[in-house]
Amino acid sequence: MRAIVTVIGRDTVGIIASVCAILAKCGVNVLDISQTVMREYFTMIMLVDTAGCSVDFAELSGLLRREGEARGLDIRIQREDIFEAMHRI
Repeated sequence: MRAIVTVIGRDTVGIIASVCAILAKCGVNVLDISQTVMREYFTMIMLVDTAGCSVDFAELSGLLRREGEARGLDIRIQREDIFEAMHRI
């Protein structure tokens, strides 16, 4: 299954590394990534493949959310089909 990871918050060193470390540890492959810094705000969207994930989706979501809380960021993961449905108008 493919999913979308979004990250938003104040820019600090190591954001991409910390998110990718969690994904790699869980066996999630990054397929595409787009990130930008607007003034002091960091935004990133990643397309990931969770087919090889070693934990269930809810646990992965919790790991990312807790990392975001620890770093003062909003980190979320959504299944690709749900993300697309929410953004289709």
